[in-house]
Amino acid sequence: MSSMRVRKGDMVQMLTGKDRGKQGRVIEARPRERRVIVENLNTVKRHSKPRPLSDASRMGGTQMTPGGVIEKPSPVPVANVMVVCPTCNRPTRIGMKEKTVKDKLMHVRVCKRSDCGEEIDK
Repeated sequence: MSSMRVRKGDMVQMLTGKDRGKQGRVIEARPRERRVIVENLNTVKRHSKPRPLSDASRMGGTQMTPGGVIEKPSPVPVANVMVVCPTCNRPTRIGMKEKTVKDKLMHVRVCKRSDCGEEIDK
């Protein structure tokens, strides 16, 4: 299985689902699951009970984590997002090029749009 071409910190655009067309930054990439977590997109509501913190007892009374409804982003399949090129600011497919830096061969991600073709990793 090839590694994912979407990495942590990339700006991506959603292609499907309720957040289709929106853009956000990748918080976490999970290559084994082929999923990414995008900031403030694909949010789910989780109901949680207030629970005591584990090591807060030495500060007097027990501290509690607040309960209630919390919204958190959930993982999205990598096929449902597209990387936004930082130079042309449009969603693009990603190509790979080999580049030599200080006599070492490196693989660099490249924008596949015909009028751009710039490197994504700076």
